[in-house]
Amino acid sequence: MKITLVKKILADGSPCKKCGDILKRLEDANQMKHITEVLIADERDPESAGMVLAAKLKVDRAPFFVVEQDNKEPVVYTVYFKFVKEVLNQKTDEAEELKEILEQNPDLDFL
Repeated sequence: MKITLVKKILADGSPCKKCGDILKRLEDANQMKHITEVLIADERDPESAGMVLAAKLKVDRAPFFVVEQDNKEPVVYTVYFKFVKEVLNQKTDEAEELKEILEQNPDLDFL
């Protein structure tokens, strides 16, 4: 299995805050050992490896994970907790997972 993490550099050259948060979570949980490759999606360079991959996979947010397994279509994860649960088979905090989903989808709301 190959796991690619794509993180973003903003147009002003600063790192994406959410990307930094997720990278810290990965490091704190000793999960970086599962990441095969880290690509940068640099908003200043549409030809950067991460921007090209995002366009190819039609992903419009960062960070994201691409999981490739033997001759299967790549699977994209834009929610860290879903990635951890489904790919790394580790327990997650459901409240944190829901919070991340809501943050990424402001049009959603609790009923």
